[in-house]
Amino acid sequence: MSANPRPNRGARRFLVAAAGLTTVGALVAAMPAAANGHGGNGHGGHGHPKPPARTVDVQLLSINDLHGNLEPPAGSAGNVNETQPDGTVKAIPAGGVEYLATSLREARKGNKYSVTAAAGDMIGASPMVSGLFHDEPTVEALNKMKLDVTSVGNHEFDEGSAELLRIQNGGCHPTEGCYEKDSKGKPKKFKGADFPYLAANVTKEKTGKPLLKPYTVWKKDGVKIGFIGVTLENTPGIVTAAGVKGLKFHDEIETVNKYAKELDRQGVKSIVALIHEGGMPASSSYNYNCDSPGAGDGISGPITDIAKGISPKVDALVTGHTHQAYVCTIPDPSGNPRLVTSASSFGKAYTDTTLTYDRRTKDIVRTTASSAKSKNYVVSREQPKAADMTSLISRWNTLAAPIANKPQGYITADINGRGSTAYEKPLGNLIADAQLTGLATADKGGAQLALMNPGGIRSDLVYKASGAEGDGVVTYGEAFTVQPFTNLMNVVDLTGADLIAALKQQVSGGNEASPKILQISKGLTYTLDLTKKGADRVDAASVKLNGVAIDPAKTYRVAMNEFLAGGGDNFPALALGKNKLNAASDLDVFNAYLAANSSADKPIAPPATDRITVVQ
Repeated sequence: MSANPRPNRGARRFLVAAAGLTTVGALVAAMPAAANGHGGNGHGGHGHPKPPARTVDVQLLSINDLHGNLEPPAGSAGNVNETQPDGTVKAIPAGGVEYLATSLREARKGNKYSVTAAAGDMIGASPMVSGLFHDEPTVEALNKMKLDVTSVGNHEFDEGSAELLRIQNGGCHPTEGCYEKDSKGKPKKFKGADFPYLAANVTKEKTGKPLLKPYTVWKKDGVKIGFIGVTLENTPGIVTAAGVKGLKFHDEIETVNKYAKELDRQGVKSIVALIHEGGMPASSSYNYNCDSPGAGDGISGPITDIAKGISPKVDALVTGHTHQAYVCTIPDPSGNPRLVTSASSFGKAYTDTTLTYDRRTKDIVRTTASSAKSKNYVVSREQPKAADMTSLISRWNTLAAPIANKPQGYITADINGRGSTAYEKPLGNLIADAQLTGLATADKGGAQLALMNPGGIRSDLVYKASGAEGDGVVTYGEAFTVQPFTNLMNVVDLTGADLIAALKQQVSGGNEASPKILQISKGLTYTLDLTKKGADRVDAASVKLNGVAIDPAKTYRVAMNEFLAGGGDNFPALALGKNKLNAASDLDVFNAYLAANSSADKPIAPPATDRITVVQ
């Protein structure tokens, strides 16, 4: 990659806009005084125009982790928490690109300098209306919303680097072809993203060169802001091996600092890092004061160390991955305050930040009150819908309808998955039970228990009808939204020792800071003692199957998806399985269970959550 990467479509748009504004400015300057709105001799009675102000405010709008949620997220997964003046917390329904587009467009009004950026996972793990079409609908929506730049997230690699390059550059899907037709009835080619995807810390193993552009520079009227984009270094640990084949992922701090120096040498002094890694604020409310009592005190997690290590040349960090909403200041290595923001997930919120640009130094002016210049806003569903987004969703839903509306099963009430904050989720139990049931017979693998990764549960199953199917009906589209990856199921031999080690890895190693509690099938029980540290939080003696203690020397047949069976989500013990049997996809197994175990007369009730005993 050269020091001056060739601008992509998004960058060219900025240059054209800047050129256009310069031309208009020249025309206005050439007009007679009366014509340009100034009587007599212009400003102050003198014939000289007022010089431009030394500083200008640049609006930075930012989002993250949209995950193809074109329609409002269902159930509790579609709520944003808001702390009220009396200290109570109110859940506000939010999200949906019809409302997000309206919010962003309204926010831009009156701001001469406005740039919109994202911190990754715009696509991947998406609901059916987008996921069925490999997220072409979401990219189309982001183009219409005038997204200017985004970093890649781990989910951008779900279908591999070749598919990510197609998303950037356009072209029809290599096996499914074009999904739409033009006015002449010919295949309509997918145009790709108008905005650049940045992947500074992702290189090709064979060449060592970046997979995508490492940075881009936004320009307008002489104002220049550089954007560097990185994803989390541990992406290979949370994406299938096929998704990251042929790629290397590098340290976030070292990479950002490298390209910050390069931008600085080019004269770009104002720099924003788009980082797909995040933190956990002390409160889940979007309006929580992250800097109370002091800067950086209200947030923990990987982003805190990253922020403290990134060069002071970088003026702000837009982050994601943890699906949290926060606006914090974390001191940079020089001890100066620096904004670190995140805007929840699924398009439920956006961040509006004011960057004060000094024309003389070409840098952002940072003050001790940096957090006062940034705020998260809820994407309310009580505002008008953007008509172009309504039309877009309708068009793609029409294409998906023959598959999406097919009934799969019936439920008695909401069964929460993504929207549940508990370690043991009702929907997680239901999915694990479906996997055990579907793969228990000898010809299907002889599974004795099943494990499900919590991150693979992308939504809730909602009782209230979202369409014409009727309350309590689970459609194919709703089931797809819950499990959009369609991972193949595996059944493997694991020793009792390996099984216990895997349960301990939920809260140790790469998962110690942010535990990943596996969802487990009926019959498997254990105690999770949160008063202890690391792996000791899982008591090996408490791990039982059907009331009998797990024998470390015995072999058990364990069902799980191919992602977990490959050691994904920092579970190396699960990759030790032997005698692997490949089965149907997780979605097919789940739908088969719904069909066999529910009917309109006998719907499924939410499973009890009594398999993991939590000590706090």
